[in-house]
Amino acid sequence: MLRPQDNGSRERKSLNGLWSFALDPDGVGRTDRWFAGPLPGGRQMAVPASYNDISTDPAVRDHVGVAWYQLTTFAPRGWDGQRIVLNVEAATHRATIWVDDVEVASHEGGYTPFEADLTDHVTAGQQSRITIAVDNTLTYQSIPPGFVEDTPQGKRQKYWHDFFNYAGLHRTVWLHTTGREHLTDVTVVTGLDGATGSVDYAVESTGGARVAVTLLDADGRAVARGDGARGTLVVPDVHRWAPGDGYLYDLDVQLLDRRGELLDRYHQSVGIRTVAVDGNRFLINGEPFYFTGFGMHEDHAVLGKGHNDALMLHDFELLEWIGANSFRTSHYPYSQDVLDYADRRGIVVIDETAAVGLNMNVTGGMFGVQGRPTYSAETVNDETREVHAQAIRELIARDKNHPSVVLWSIANEPESESEGGEDYFRPLFALTRELDPTRPVGFVNMMMAYYPTCRVSQFADVLMLNRYYGWYVATGDLAAAEAMWEQELRGWATENKPIIITEYGADTYPGLRSLTAEPWSEEYQTAYLEMNHRVFDRIDAVVGEQVWNFADFTTTSGIVRVGGNKKGVFTRDRQPKAAAYALRERWTGKRP
Repeated sequence: MLRPQDNGSRERKSLNGLWSFALDPDGVGRTDRWFAGPLPGGRQMAVPASYNDISTDPAVRDHVGVAWYQLTTFAPRGWDGQRIVLNVEAATHRATIWVDDVEVASHEGGYTPFEADLTDHVTAGQQSRITIAVDNTLTYQSIPPGFVEDTPQGKRQKYWHDFFNYAGLHRTVWLHTTGREHLTDVTVVTGLDGATGSVDYAVESTGGARVAVTLLDADGRAVARGDGARGTLVVPDVHRWAPGDGYLYDLDVQLLDRRGELLDRYHQSVGIRTVAVDGNRFLINGEPFYFTGFGMHEDHAVLGKGHNDALMLHDFELLEWIGANSFRTSHYPYSQDVLDYADRRGIVVIDETAAVGLNMNVTGGMFGVQGRPTYSAETVNDETREVHAQAIRELIARDKNHPSVVLWSIANEPESESEGGEDYFRPLFALTRELDPTRPVGFVNMMMAYYPTCRVSQFADVLMLNRYYGWYVATGDLAAAEAMWEQELRGWATENKPIIITEYGADTYPGLRSLTAEPWSEEYQTAYLEMNHRVFDRIDAVVGEQVWNFADFTTTSGIVRVGGNKKGVFTRDRQPKAAAYALRERWTGKRP
Protein backbone atom coordinates (compact mmCIF):
# COMPACT_ATOMS: atom_id res chain seq x y z
CA MET A 1 0.00 0.00 0.00
CA LEU A 2 1.37 3.39 -1.01
CA ARG A 3 0.63 6.41 1.11
CA PRO A 4 -1.70 9.04 -0.44
CA GLN A 5 0.27 11.66 -2.31
CA ASP A 6 -0.17 14.78 -4.44
CA ASN A 7 1.81 14.72 -7.67
CA GLY A 8 1.26 15.07 -11.39
CA SER A 9 -0.98 12.00 -11.59
CA ARG A 10 -2.31 11.55 -8.04
CA GLU A 11 -4.41 13.81 -5.86
CA ARG A 12 -5.51 13.62 -2.24
CA LYS A 13 -8.13 15.32 -0.09
CA SER A 14 -7.93 15.38 3.70
CA LEU A 15 -11.14 14.51 5.52
CA ASN A 16 -9.85 15.85 8.83
CA GLY A 17 -12.15 18.09 10.80
CA LEU A 18 -15.41 17.64 12.65
CA TRP A 19 -17.28 14.37 12.12
CA SER A 20 -20.62 13.24 13.55
CA PHE A 21 -19.94 10.88 16.46
CA ALA A 22 -21.92 8.48 18.62
CA LEU A 23 -21.03 5.86 21.20
CA ASP A 24 -22.56 2.40 20.97
CA PRO A 25 -22.28 0.98 24.52
CA ASP A 26 -24.93 -1.67 23.88
CA GLY A 27 -23.41 -2.81 20.57
CA VAL A 28 -26.61 -2.31 18.56
CA GLY A 29 -25.30 -0.02 15.83
CA ARG A 30 -24.57 -2.65 13.23
CA THR A 31 -27.85 -4.50 13.76
CA ASP A 32 -29.80 -1.24 13.71
CA ARG A 33 -27.91 -0.12 10.58
CA TRP A 34 -26.55 3.14 11.94
CA PHE A 35 -24.47 3.38 8.76
CA ALA A 36 -27.64 3.73 6.66
CA GLY A 37 -28.49 7.23 7.83
CA PRO A 38 -27.50 10.03 10.21
CA LEU A 39 -26.06 8.68 13.47
CA PRO A 40 -28.65 8.61 16.26
CA GLY A 41 -27.84 11.31 18.79
CA GLY A 42 -24.74 12.26 16.82
CA ARG A 43 -22.47 14.93 18.30
CA GLN A 44 -19.37 16.51 16.80
CA MET A 45 -15.95 14.93 17.22
CA ALA A 46 -12.55 16.07 16.01
CA VAL A 47 -10.49 13.95 13.60
CA PRO A 48 -7.66 13.25 14.21
CA ALA A 49 -7.89 12.88 17.99
CA SER A 50 -8.66 10.41 20.71
CA TYR A 51 -12.27 10.89 21.69
CA ASN A 52 -11.69 10.10 25.38
CA ASP A 53 -10.61 13.46 26.79
CA ILE A 54 -12.55 15.83 24.54
CA SER A 55 -15.87 15.40 26.33
CA THR A 56 -16.50 16.21 30.01
CA ASP A 57 -18.55 13.01 30.30
CA PRO A 58 -16.76 10.14 32.12
CA ALA A 59 -18.81 7.69 30.05
CA VAL A 60 -16.97 8.90 26.95
CA ARG A 61 -13.53 8.68 28.54
CA ASP A 62 -14.10 5.15 29.85
CA HIS A 63 -16.24 3.82 26.99
CA VAL A 64 -15.70 0.17 26.06
CA GLY A 65 -16.85 -0.98 22.65
CA VAL A 66 -17.72 0.65 19.34
CA ALA A 67 -17.72 4.37 18.61
CA TRP A 68 -19.22 5.55 15.32
CA TYR A 69 -17.87 8.34 13.10
CA GLN A 70 -19.73 9.72 10.10
CA LEU A 71 -19.01 12.37 7.47
CA THR A 72 -20.83 13.46 4.33
CA THR A 73 -18.38 14.56 1.66
CA PHE A 74 -17.79 14.87 -2.09
CA ALA A 75 -15.22 13.33 -4.35
CA PRO A 76 -14.09 16.28 -6.50
CA ARG A 77 -15.68 16.42 -9.93
CA GLY A 78 -12.24 16.38 -11.54
CA TRP A 79 -11.68 12.85 -10.24
CA ASP A 80 -14.07 11.36 -12.78
CA GLY A 81 -12.46 8.36 -14.46
CA GLN A 82 -9.86 7.91 -11.70
CA ARG A 83 -9.58 5.18 -9.11
CA ILE A 84 -10.89 6.65 -5.83
CA VAL A 85 -9.60 5.31 -2.50
CA LEU A 86 -10.32 5.98 1.17
CA ASN A 87 -7.21 5.70 3.36
CA VAL A 88 -7.39 5.60 7.17
CA GLU A 89 -3.99 6.10 8.79
CA ALA A 90 -4.99 4.77 12.22
CA ALA A 91 -8.21 3.56 13.87
CA THR A 92 -7.60 2.17 17.35
CA HIS A 93 -7.94 -0.80 17.69
CA ARG A 94 -10.08 -2.05 14.78
CA ALA A 95 -12.58 -0.56 12.38
CA THR A 96 -15.22 -1.19 9.74
CA ILE A 97 -16.07 1.26 6.94
CA TRP A 98 -19.31 1.81 5.05
CA VAL A 99 -19.89 4.10 2.09
CA ASP A 100 -23.58 4.94 2.06
CA ASP A 101 -25.15 1.53 2.82
CA VAL A 102 -22.28 -0.64 1.56
CA GLU A 103 -19.60 -2.15 3.80
CA VAL A 104 -16.27 -1.70 2.02
CA ALA A 105 -13.47 -2.62 4.45
CA SER A 106 -12.51 -3.88 7.91
CA HIS A 107 -9.16 -3.81 9.66
CA GLU A 108 -7.58 -5.17 12.83
CA GLY A 109 -4.76 -3.19 14.45
CA GLY A 110 -4.85 0.30 15.85
CA TYR A 111 -1.67 1.94 14.56
CA THR A 112 -1.16 0.96 10.93
CA PRO A 113 -3.08 2.25 7.88
CA PHE A 114 -5.67 0.51 5.76
CA GLU A 115 -7.69 1.50 2.73
CA ALA A 116 -10.85 0.80 0.75
CA ASP A 117 -11.30 1.11 -3.00
CA LEU A 118 -14.40 3.27 -3.44
CA THR A 119 -14.33 3.52 -7.23
CA ASP A 120 -17.50 1.47 -7.66
CA HIS A 121 -19.27 3.11 -4.71
CA VAL A 122 -18.87 6.86 -5.23
CA THR A 123 -19.44 9.22 -8.13
CA ALA A 124 -17.13 12.18 -8.68
CA GLY A 125 -18.96 15.40 -7.98
CA GLN A 126 -21.73 13.73 -5.98
CA GLN A 127 -22.28 13.43 -2.25
CA SER A 128 -21.35 10.27 -0.31
CA ARG A 129 -21.78 9.27 3.32
CA ILE A 130 -18.75 7.69 4.96
CA THR A 131 -19.28 5.84 8.25
CA ILE A 132 -16.47 4.30 10.32
CA ALA A 133 -17.15 2.13 13.37
CA VAL A 134 -14.09 2.06 15.64
CA ASP A 135 -13.82 -0.60 18.35
CA ASN A 136 -11.43 -0.09 21.28
CA THR A 137 -12.02 -3.50 22.86
CA LEU A 138 -8.95 -5.51 23.81
CA THR A 139 -9.06 -9.30 24.03
CA TYR A 140 -6.53 -12.07 24.57
CA GLN A 141 -6.33 -12.30 20.78
CA SER A 142 -5.68 -8.61 20.11
CA ILE A 143 -2.35 -6.75 20.00
CA PRO A 144 -2.07 -5.37 22.65
CA PRO A 145 -4.05 -7.90 24.71
CA GLY A 146 -6.65 -7.36 27.39
CA PHE A 147 -10.07 -8.53 28.49
CA VAL A 148 -13.44 -7.00 29.29
CA GLU A 149 -14.88 -7.44 32.76
CA ASP A 150 -18.65 -7.24 33.24
CA THR A 151 -19.49 -5.42 36.45
CA PRO A 152 -22.78 -4.19 37.98
CA GLN A 153 -21.71 -0.75 36.80
CA GLY A 154 -21.11 -1.89 33.24
CA LYS A 155 -18.20 -3.07 31.11
CA ARG A 156 -14.65 -2.39 32.31
CA GLN A 157 -11.65 -2.85 30.03
CA LYS A 158 -8.64 -4.47 31.72
CA TYR A 159 -5.18 -4.58 30.19
CA TRP A 160 -1.54 -5.05 31.10
CA HIS A 161 0.15 -2.08 29.42
CA ASP A 162 1.10 0.98 31.41
CA PHE A 163 -0.50 3.71 29.31
CA PHE A 164 -4.10 4.78 28.79
CA ASN A 165 -6.15 2.90 26.21
CA TYR A 166 -6.91 5.94 24.06
CA ALA A 167 -9.16 5.25 21.07
CA GLY A 168 -10.56 6.84 17.94
CA LEU A 169 -9.39 8.05 14.54
CA HIS A 170 -5.93 9.11 15.63
CA ARG A 171 -4.42 10.18 12.31
CA THR A 172 -5.49 11.63 9.00
CA VAL A 173 -8.30 10.15 6.94
CA TRP A 174 -7.70 10.66 3.22
CA LEU A 175 -9.75 10.46 0.05
CA HIS A 176 -7.32 10.09 -2.84
CA THR A 177 -6.89 8.99 -6.43
CA THR A 178 -4.66 6.84 -8.56
CA GLY A 179 -4.87 5.88 -12.20
CA ARG A 180 -7.03 2.85 -13.01
CA GLU A 181 -3.77 1.10 -13.81
CA HIS A 182 -1.52 2.10 -10.96
CA LEU A 183 1.54 1.54 -8.82
CA THR A 184 0.87 -0.53 -5.69
CA ASP A 185 4.23 -0.72 -3.87
CA VAL A 186 7.79 0.56 -3.94
CA THR A 187 10.69 -0.97 -1.99
CA VAL A 188 14.19 0.47 -1.76
CA VAL A 189 17.31 -1.06 -0.23
CA THR A 190 20.44 1.07 -0.12
CA GLY A 191 24.13 0.26 0.01
CA LEU A 192 27.53 1.93 0.19
CA ASP A 193 30.89 1.14 -1.38
CA GLY A 194 33.26 3.88 -0.41
CA ALA A 195 32.04 7.12 -1.97
CA THR A 196 29.56 5.28 -4.20
CA GLY A 197 26.01 4.58 -3.15
CA SER A 198 23.50 2.11 -4.52
CA VAL A 199 19.73 1.90 -4.51
CA ASP A 200 18.11 -1.45 -5.24
CA TYR A 201 14.49 -0.80 -6.14
CA ALA A 202 11.47 -3.05 -6.66
CA VAL A 203 8.17 -1.71 -7.97
CA GLU A 204 4.80 -3.45 -8.00
CA SER A 205 1.83 -2.37 -10.10
CA THR A 206 -1.41 -3.58 -11.61
CA GLY A 207 -1.28 -4.76 -15.19
CA GLY A 208 1.92 -5.05 -17.19
CA ALA A 209 2.79 -1.44 -17.96
CA ARG A 210 6.38 -0.26 -18.19
CA VAL A 211 8.16 1.18 -15.13
CA ALA A 212 10.76 3.95 -15.38
CA VAL A 213 12.59 5.48 -12.41
CA THR A 214 14.74 8.56 -11.90
CA LEU A 215 16.74 9.32 -8.76
CA LEU A 216 16.99 13.04 -8.02
CA ASP A 217 19.26 14.73 -5.50
CA ALA A 218 18.05 17.34 -3.02
CA ASP A 219 18.49 20.07 -5.66
CA GLY A 220 16.32 18.21 -8.17
CA ARG A 221 19.17 17.03 -10.40
CA ALA A 222 18.92 13.52 -11.88
CA VAL A 223 21.79 11.35 -10.62
CA ALA A 224 20.64 7.91 -11.90
CA ARG A 225 17.94 6.37 -14.09
CA GLY A 226 16.51 2.91 -14.50
CA ASP A 227 13.99 0.98 -16.58
CA GLY A 228 11.96 -2.00 -15.46
CA ALA A 229 10.20 -2.98 -12.27
CA ARG A 230 13.46 -3.99 -10.59
CA GLY A 231 16.97 -2.69 -10.82
CA THR A 232 19.97 -1.10 -9.14
CA LEU A 233 20.85 2.59 -9.34
CA VAL A 234 24.47 3.61 -8.81
CA VAL A 235 25.15 7.01 -7.20
CA PRO A 236 28.74 8.33 -7.47
CA ASP A 237 29.89 10.83 -4.82
CA VAL A 238 26.89 9.88 -2.71
CA HIS A 239 25.62 12.13 0.05
CA ARG A 240 24.94 9.62 2.79
CA TRP A 241 21.99 9.74 5.13
CA ALA A 242 23.51 9.78 8.61
CA PRO A 243 22.52 10.57 12.19
CA GLY A 244 22.26 14.34 12.34
CA ASP A 245 22.34 14.63 8.55
CA GLY A 246 18.96 13.70 7.09
CA TYR A 247 19.90 14.01 3.43
CA LEU A 248 17.22 12.57 1.16
CA TYR A 249 17.13 11.72 -2.52
CA ASP A 250 13.84 11.51 -4.43
CA LEU A 251 13.00 8.38 -6.42
CA ASP A 252 10.51 9.41 -9.12
CA VAL A 253 8.66 6.25 -10.16
CA GLN A 254 6.56 6.38 -13.33
CA LEU A 255 4.17 3.84 -14.82
CA LEU A 256 3.97 4.25 -18.61
CA ASP A 257 1.80 2.74 -21.32
CA ARG A 258 3.16 1.40 -24.63
CA ARG A 259 3.23 4.87 -26.14
CA GLY A 260 5.15 6.29 -23.19
CA GLU A 261 2.11 8.11 -21.78
CA LEU A 262 2.02 8.52 -18.01
CA LEU A 263 -0.46 6.22 -16.25
CA ASP A 264 0.63 6.75 -12.64
CA ARG A 265 3.45 8.30 -10.67
CA TYR A 266 4.88 8.10 -7.16
CA HIS A 267 7.70 9.90 -5.36
CA GLN A 268 9.61 7.87 -2.76
CA SER A 269 12.19 9.61 -0.56
CA VAL A 270 15.45 7.69 -0.23
CA GLY A 271 18.17 8.00 2.38
CA ILE A 272 21.27 6.09 1.31
CA ARG A 273 22.82 4.42 4.34
CA THR A 274 23.71 1.01 5.77
CA VAL A 275 22.94 -0.64 9.10
CA ALA A 276 24.77 -3.64 10.56
CA VAL A 277 25.64 -5.43 13.78
CA ASP A 278 29.27 -6.48 14.27
CA GLY A 279 29.80 -8.33 17.53
CA ASN A 280 28.81 -5.91 20.26
CA ARG A 281 28.89 -2.88 17.95
CA PHE A 282 25.93 -1.25 16.20
CA LEU A 283 27.07 0.24 12.90
CA ILE A 284 25.48 2.94 10.74
CA ASN A 285 27.39 3.50 7.50
CA GLY A 286 30.11 1.24 8.89
CA GLU A 287 30.73 3.49 11.90
CA PRO A 288 29.89 2.64 15.53
CA PHE A 289 26.74 4.40 16.69
CA TYR A 290 25.72 5.18 20.28
CA PHE A 291 22.00 5.80 20.86
CA THR A 292 21.02 8.72 23.07
CA GLY A 293 17.39 9.56 23.56
CA PHE A 294 14.13 8.28 24.91
CA GLY A 295 11.23 5.97 24.85
CA MET A 296 8.35 8.26 23.97
CA HIS A 297 4.56 8.23 23.74
CA GLU A 298 2.05 9.83 21.42
CA ASP A 299 0.30 11.49 24.35
CA HIS A 300 -0.94 15.05 24.79
CA ALA A 301 -3.60 16.79 26.80
CA VAL A 302 -7.05 16.77 25.12
CA LEU A 303 -5.69 15.18 21.90
CA GLY A 304 -4.67 11.94 23.58
CA LYS A 305 -2.92 10.00 20.80
CA GLY A 306 -4.20 12.24 18.03
CA HIS A 307 -1.46 13.48 15.71
CA ASN A 308 -0.72 17.21 15.54
CA ASP A 309 2.07 18.70 13.42
CA ALA A 310 2.80 21.63 15.76
CA LEU A 311 3.21 19.37 18.77
CA MET A 312 5.38 17.00 16.72
CA LEU A 313 7.69 19.84 15.69
CA HIS A 314 8.04 21.01 19.29
CA ASP A 315 8.98 17.50 20.45
CA PHE A 316 11.70 17.32 17.81
CA GLU A 317 12.98 20.73 18.88
CA LEU A 318 13.25 19.43 22.44
CA LEU A 319 15.07 16.32 21.22
CA GLU A 320 17.63 18.54 19.48
CA TRP A 321 17.96 20.86 22.50
CA ILE A 322 18.71 17.98 24.87
CA GLY A 323 21.10 16.23 22.47
CA ALA A 324 19.02 13.14 21.71
CA ASN A 325 19.89 11.38 18.45
CA SER A 326 17.22 8.66 18.64
CA PHE A 327 13.94 7.43 20.09
CA ARG A 328 11.89 4.24 20.28
CA THR A 329 8.27 4.25 19.11
CA SER A 330 7.13 2.81 22.40
CA HIS A 331 4.87 0.90 22.32
CA TYR A 332 3.25 1.01 18.87
CA PRO A 333 3.98 2.38 15.39
CA TYR A 334 3.92 6.18 15.44
CA SER A 335 2.35 8.41 12.82
CA GLN A 336 3.96 8.25 9.38
CA ASP A 337 4.42 12.02 9.66
CA VAL A 338 6.74 11.46 12.64
CA LEU A 339 8.92 9.02 10.70
CA ASP A 340 8.97 11.31 7.65
CA TYR A 341 10.23 14.11 9.86
CA ALA A 342 12.79 11.85 11.58
CA ASP A 343 14.12 11.02 8.10
CA ARG A 344 14.54 14.71 7.32
CA ARG A 345 16.12 15.56 10.70
CA GLY A 346 18.52 12.61 10.79
CA ILE A 347 16.98 11.17 13.97
CA VAL A 348 17.44 7.42 14.43
CA VAL A 349 14.37 5.32 15.24
CA ILE A 350 13.77 1.95 16.88
CA ASP A 351 10.41 0.99 15.36
CA GLU A 352 8.11 -1.09 17.59
CA THR A 353 4.91 -3.07 17.13
CA ALA A 354 1.95 -2.66 19.47
CA ALA A 355 2.80 -5.96 21.20
CA VAL A 356 2.94 -4.62 24.73
CA GLY A 357 1.38 -6.28 27.76
CA LEU A 358 2.16 -9.87 26.78
CA ASN A 359 3.14 -10.45 30.40
CA MET A 360 0.34 -11.25 32.81
CA ASN A 361 2.41 -12.49 35.73
CA VAL A 362 4.33 -9.34 36.60
CA THR A 363 2.30 -6.27 35.68
CA GLY A 364 -0.96 -7.91 36.68
CA GLY A 365 -0.47 -6.95 40.30
CA MET A 366 0.11 -3.33 39.34
CA PHE A 367 -3.11 -3.11 37.31
CA GLY A 368 -5.27 -5.43 39.42
CA VAL A 369 -5.55 -8.29 36.90
CA GLN A 370 -3.07 -10.83 38.27
CA GLY A 371 -3.50 -14.59 38.40
CA ARG A 372 -3.59 -15.45 34.69
CA PRO A 373 -0.99 -17.36 32.68
CA THR A 374 0.43 -15.41 29.75
CA TYR A 375 0.65 -18.26 27.24
CA SER A 376 -2.18 -20.80 27.22
CA ALA A 377 -5.06 -21.99 25.07
CA GLU A 378 -7.35 -19.52 26.84
CA THR A 379 -5.05 -16.48 26.95
CA VAL A 380 -2.22 -15.58 24.52
CA ASN A 381 -2.31 -18.40 21.97
CA ASP A 382 -1.75 -19.28 18.32
CA GLU A 383 -4.51 -16.93 17.22
CA THR A 384 -2.86 -14.08 19.12
CA ARG A 385 0.44 -14.89 17.45
CA GLU A 386 -1.14 -14.65 14.00
CA VAL A 387 -2.56 -11.22 14.85
CA HIS A 388 0.91 -10.31 16.11
CA ALA A 389 2.45 -11.61 12.87
CA GLN A 390 0.08 -9.48 10.83
CA ALA A 391 1.06 -6.45 12.91
CA ILE A 392 4.71 -7.15 12.03
CA ARG A 393 3.84 -7.51 8.34
CA GLU A 394 1.98 -4.21 8.30
CA LEU A 395 4.69 -2.36 10.25
CA ILE A 396 7.44 -3.45 7.89
CA ALA A 397 5.32 -2.84 4.79
CA ARG A 398 4.64 0.70 5.98
CA ASP A 399 8.08 1.68 7.30
CA LYS A 400 10.60 -0.36 5.27
CA ASN A 401 11.79 2.62 3.22
CA HIS A 402 12.51 4.98 6.11
CA PRO A 403 16.26 5.47 6.53
CA SER A 404 15.67 6.64 10.10
CA VAL A 405 14.37 3.17 11.05
CA VAL A 406 17.43 1.08 11.91
CA LEU A 407 16.01 -1.63 14.18
CA TRP A 408 12.72 -3.53 14.50
CA SER A 409 11.39 -4.16 17.99
CA ILE A 410 8.69 -6.81 17.75
CA ALA A 411 7.50 -6.63 21.39
CA ASN A 412 7.92 -4.71 24.62
CA GLU A 413 8.45 -6.56 27.91
CA PRO A 414 6.76 -9.88 27.09
CA GLU A 415 7.07 -12.86 29.39
CA SER A 416 10.29 -14.23 27.93
CA GLU A 417 11.70 -16.51 30.61
CA SER A 418 9.28 -19.37 29.91
CA GLU A 419 9.11 -22.15 27.35
CA GLY A 420 5.81 -20.68 26.20
CA GLY A 421 7.53 -17.38 25.41
CA GLU A 422 10.29 -19.13 23.48
CA ASP A 423 7.80 -21.08 21.39
CA TYR A 424 5.64 -18.03 20.79
CA PHE A 425 8.46 -15.78 19.58
CA ARG A 426 10.62 -18.16 17.55
CA PRO A 427 8.44 -17.97 14.39
CA LEU A 428 7.89 -14.22 14.80
CA PHE A 429 11.62 -13.51 14.66
CA ALA A 430 11.92 -15.76 11.61
CA LEU A 431 9.05 -13.91 9.92
CA THR A 432 10.58 -10.51 10.62
CA ARG A 433 13.91 -11.50 9.12
CA GLU A 434 12.17 -12.98 6.09
CA LEU A 435 10.24 -9.74 5.52
CA ASP A 436 13.30 -7.52 5.98
CA PRO A 437 16.76 -9.08 5.99
CA THR A 438 18.41 -5.64 5.91
CA ARG A 439 17.76 -4.52 9.50
CA PRO A 440 18.54 -6.04 12.90
CA VAL A 441 15.64 -7.47 14.89
CA GLY A 442 15.07 -7.46 18.63
CA PHE A 443 12.55 -7.18 21.41
CA VAL A 444 12.60 -5.32 24.71
CA ASN A 445 13.45 -7.53 27.70
CA MET A 446 11.70 -6.95 31.03
CA MET A 447 13.47 -6.87 34.37
CA MET A 448 12.04 -10.20 35.58
CA ALA A 449 13.74 -12.01 32.68
CA TYR A 450 17.14 -11.11 34.09
CA TYR A 451 20.38 -12.62 32.85
CA PRO A 452 20.62 -15.54 32.13
CA THR A 453 16.96 -16.60 32.51
CA CYS A 454 15.57 -15.06 29.30
CA ARG A 455 14.74 -17.65 26.62
CA VAL A 456 13.84 -15.21 23.81
CA SER A 457 17.02 -13.08 23.70
CA GLN A 458 18.75 -15.90 21.81
CA PHE A 459 16.76 -14.84 18.73
CA ALA A 460 17.67 -11.14 18.93
CA ASP A 461 20.44 -9.38 17.03
CA VAL A 462 20.47 -6.58 19.61
CA LEU A 463 19.74 -6.83 23.33
CA MET A 464 17.29 -4.17 24.49
CA LEU A 465 16.92 -4.02 28.27
CA ASN A 466 14.44 -2.18 30.49
CA ARG A 467 15.84 -1.91 34.02
CA TYR A 468 14.85 0.07 37.09
CA TYR A 469 17.55 -0.59 39.67
CA GLY A 470 17.14 2.24 42.16
CA TRP A 471 13.43 2.60 41.48
CA TYR A 472 11.42 -0.63 41.51
CA VAL A 473 14.43 -2.52 42.94
CA ALA A 474 16.57 -1.06 45.75
CA THR A 475 14.32 2.00 45.84
CA GLY A 476 16.25 4.96 47.20
CA ASP A 477 19.48 2.97 47.66
CA LEU A 478 21.53 4.02 44.66
CA ALA A 479 24.75 2.44 45.91
CA ALA A 480 23.14 -1.00 46.13
CA ALA A 481 21.33 -0.42 42.83
CA GLU A 482 24.60 0.44 41.08
CA ALA A 483 26.27 -2.79 42.22
CA MET A 484 23.30 -5.00 41.23
CA TRP A 485 22.90 -3.29 37.87
CA GLU A 486 26.55 -3.62 36.95
CA GLN A 487 26.60 -7.28 37.92
CA GLU A 488 23.64 -8.12 35.68
CA LEU A 489 24.85 -5.98 32.80
CA ARG A 490 28.26 -7.67 32.81
CA GLY A 491 26.45 -10.97 32.41
CA TRP A 492 24.57 -9.72 29.35
CA ALA A 493 27.84 -8.37 27.92
CA THR A 494 29.16 -11.92 27.60
CA GLU A 495 26.58 -12.53 24.84
CA ASN A 496 28.73 -10.41 22.47
CA LYS A 497 25.73 -8.48 21.17
CA PRO A 498 25.09 -4.74 21.24
CA ILE A 499 23.13 -3.68 24.32
CA ILE A 500 20.73 -0.74 24.26
CA ILE A 501 19.22 0.30 27.59
CA THR A 502 15.77 1.09 26.25
CA GLU A 503 14.25 2.06 29.59
CA TYR A 504 15.64 3.39 32.86
CA GLY A 505 13.87 6.04 34.88
CA ALA A 506 12.34 7.21 38.14
CA ASP A 507 8.94 8.77 38.75
CA THR A 508 9.46 12.43 39.54
CA TYR A 509 6.91 14.96 40.68
CA PRO A 510 7.80 18.33 39.11
CA GLY A 511 8.72 20.90 41.72
CA LEU A 512 9.32 18.38 44.51
CA ARG A 513 12.80 19.21 45.83
CA SER A 514 14.91 17.40 48.42
CA LEU A 515 18.35 18.04 49.93
CA THR A 516 18.88 14.31 50.42
CA ALA A 517 17.71 13.17 46.98
CA GLU A 518 14.55 11.38 48.15
CA PRO A 519 12.57 9.27 45.65
CA TRP A 520 10.02 11.27 43.63
CA SER A 521 12.14 14.44 43.94
CA GLU A 522 13.85 16.13 41.01
CA GLU A 523 17.19 15.65 42.77
CA TYR A 524 16.62 11.90 42.97
CA GLN A 525 15.78 11.63 39.27
CA THR A 526 19.06 13.36 38.43
CA ALA A 527 21.10 11.23 40.84
CA TYR A 528 19.37 8.08 39.57
CA LEU A 529 20.26 8.87 35.95
CA GLU A 530 23.85 9.67 36.89
CA MET A 531 24.16 6.29 38.64
CA ASN A 532 22.92 4.49 35.54
CA HIS A 533 25.34 6.41 33.34
CA ARG A 534 28.29 5.39 35.50
CA VAL A 535 27.31 1.75 34.95
CA PHE A 536 26.81 2.16 31.19
CA ASP A 537 30.17 3.86 30.78
CA ARG A 538 31.94 0.87 32.35
CA ILE A 539 30.43 -1.70 29.95
CA ASP A 540 31.80 -1.66 26.38
CA ALA A 541 28.84 -3.64 25.01
CA VAL A 542 26.40 -0.86 25.91
CA VAL A 543 25.74 1.06 22.69
CA GLY A 544 22.82 3.20 23.75
CA GLU A 545 20.79 4.81 26.49
CA GLN A 546 17.15 5.78 26.07
CA VAL A 547 15.60 7.25 29.19
CA TRP A 548 12.08 6.32 30.17
CA ASN A 549 10.37 8.63 29.45
CA PHE A 550 10.60 11.71 27.27
CA ALA A 551 7.52 13.27 28.91
CA ASP A 552 4.97 12.37 31.56
CA PHE A 553 1.97 10.53 30.14
CA THR A 554 -1.49 9.28 31.04
CA THR A 555 -2.10 5.77 32.35
CA THR A 556 -5.04 3.78 33.59
CA SER A 557 -6.23 4.81 37.06
CA GLY A 558 -4.47 3.23 40.03
CA ILE A 559 -2.77 3.92 43.34
CA VAL A 560 0.71 3.47 41.82
CA ARG A 561 0.09 6.08 39.13
CA VAL A 562 -0.80 9.47 40.60
CA GLY A 563 -2.02 11.50 37.64
CA GLY A 564 -0.24 9.18 35.23
CA ASN A 565 3.34 8.03 34.79
CA LYS A 566 5.74 10.73 36.05
CA LYS A 567 9.02 9.32 34.74
CA GLY A 568 9.23 12.02 32.09
CA VAL A 569 12.29 14.22 31.82
CA PHE A 570 9.74 16.78 30.62
CA THR A 571 6.28 17.28 32.07
CA ARG A 572 3.29 16.31 29.98
CA ASP A 573 3.11 19.90 28.70
CA ARG A 574 6.83 19.68 27.81
CA GLN A 575 8.41 21.77 30.56
CA PRO A 576 11.85 20.52 31.67
CA LYS A 577 12.53 18.91 35.02
CA ALA A 578 15.98 19.28 36.54
CA ALA A 579 17.10 15.99 34.96
CA ALA A 580 16.62 17.49 31.48
CA TYR A 581 19.52 19.85 32.09
CA ALA A 582 21.73 17.03 33.40
CA LEU A 583 20.99 14.97 30.31
CA ARG A 584 21.65 17.94 28.05
CA GLU A 585 25.08 18.37 29.63
CA ARG A 586 25.88 14.65 29.21
CA TRP A 587 24.69 14.45 25.62
CA THR A 588 25.87 17.83 24.31
CA GLY A 589 28.56 18.96 26.76
CA LYS A 590 26.61 22.18 27.32
CA ARG A 591 26.13 23.22 30.93
CA PRO A 592 22.80 24.74 32.02
